[in-house]
Amino acid sequence: MAQAQSGAQAPLPPLTGGKLVAGTVALSLATFMNVLDSSIANVSLPAIAGDLGVSPAQGTWVITSFGVANAISVPLTGWLTQRFGAVRLFTLSVLLFVLASWLCGFAPSLEWLIGFRVLQGLVAGPMIPLSQTLLLASYPPSKAGTALAMWAMTTLVAPVTGPLLGGWITDNMTWPWIFYINVPVGLGAAFVTWRIFAKRETPIRKLPIDTVGLALLVLWVGALQIMLDKGKELDWFESTQILTLGWTALIGFVTFVVWELRQDHPVVDIRLFGRRNFVLGAVALSVAYCLFFGNVVLVPMWLQQYMGYTATAAGMAMAPVGLLAIILSPLVGKNVTKVDPRALSTVAFLGFALVLWMRSHFTVQADMTTILIPTVLQGAAIAFFFIPLSAITLSGLSPDKIPSASGLSNFCRITAGAMGTSVVTTIWDNRATMHHVHLVEKISLTDPGASEAIGMLSRAGLSMEQSMAQVTRLIDQQAFTRAADDVFLASAWLFLLLVPLVWLAKPTRGVAVDAGGAH
Repeated sequence: MAQAQSGAQAPLPPLTGGKLVAGTVALSLATFMNVLDSSIANVSLPAIAGDLGVSPAQGTWVITSFGVANAISVPLTGWLTQRFGAVRLFTLSVLLFVLASWLCGFAPSLEWLIGFRVLQGLVAGPMIPLSQTLLLASYPPSKAGTALAMWAMTTLVAPVTGPLLGGWITDNMTWPWIFYINVPVGLGAAFVTWRIFAKRETPIRKLPIDTVGLALLVLWVGALQIMLDKGKELDWFESTQILTLGWTALIGFVTFVVWELRQDHPVVDIRLFGRRNFVLGAVALSVAYCLFFGNVVLVPMWLQQYMGYTATAAGMAMAPVGLLAIILSPLVGKNVTKVDPRALSTVAFLGFALVLWMRSHFTVQADMTTILIPTVLQGAAIAFFFIPLSAITLSGLSPDKIPSASGLSNFCRITAGAMGTSVVTTIWDNRATMHHVHLVEKISLTDPGASEAIGMLSRAGLSMEQSMAQVTRLIDQQAFTRAADDVFLASAWLFLLLVPLVWLAKPTRGVAVDAGGAH
């Protein structure tokens, strides 16, 4: 990431006619496939967990393992591009992604599925930034804005399609098909890309790679994520394994920072955090994405496990999140150089806070309309989220620093999203346990209400054991709904706290925005 792509050869002429259309479609399909895979599994988690014989909490590893592996591979994109060429690397990345997707579908256990998802995340790293690079090289400079807008639409449509497609496949086929569908799409995209772009390969040159820095990066990020994923299961710091992982993450992180600051070709340019706009923008982007992605995973889990929704219905409840984003994103992108990006980011944070505040009032009687309204509104917040924060993060940087800064901010964001999933689901489970205890304390078989409820169930033909199981299920439903409300409300307050943070930045008007933050 620390090295920019070489510009030794003269710029190639733009593509025209059918080649331009086919190339754009192929690159967009590859991007669509990649982004789709980060959301399609969300509504399928209960089915995957049940089929593999693990708890839904353990099933979240399917999402977090992909995210962490993807974040780790992003910093290598610059070095790999110069070593192998953008076209070769992109095509190979797509083909390996197809292979990993096929293997995910065949996984016989959670351990194998997580391993294949790690592979999928690792090979996916270069796909999105290189699709953008190849797309921009295909259009004349005057059409660059149009090309980026088309590219951004792909990244926004995928989150809408993902829950719908994932839910339908889970209910009508089997969950492995959420991975198998990547095979024909990926093979087609790779074939067309190679046919059109093979003669437009970028220059190749050998550069040193920071192998020690990369190893330390894998060590501390991996240890931290495993600690977060297994913490609840192993009773956190009462476990020697969790303590070991915690110390490994801490020592690995400190060693990583010290090492990277001393390297001429670091895998991550830590010095960027010395810049005011970058550090404030990256922190705001990462924390906000952590909250956003954690809640995106939580809602379909709650709907399916405790509200009786099928995977398809949960997908329909989540899909409209992209509608307003698709409509408003071009408007935001057009005006981000004219309007203070801090003001646009504030709109996003206030929008997310409003959405989560509305969700914090969900009850077990919430109907589909009640659930859909904040979901639709969330799309508007997303439109004001990625582009302005990317503008703040990259503001004031020289052109040679933009690739490194974009890669580092995306690494922070993707890592934060994966960790947000673990943190949110853990807090949800802990709060549900607390609410369950409080609810049980208020219920006694001698209470008139409890006796009447059990009597009604008995008259309906249920035995005493079945009646008690039904009461327990209702208590669980109330407890996990209240716990979800707690998470939503806390997340809303945290979004509000990000508003003053972003106003500490001093962005320069007119900064070029990297669309890579949109995925």
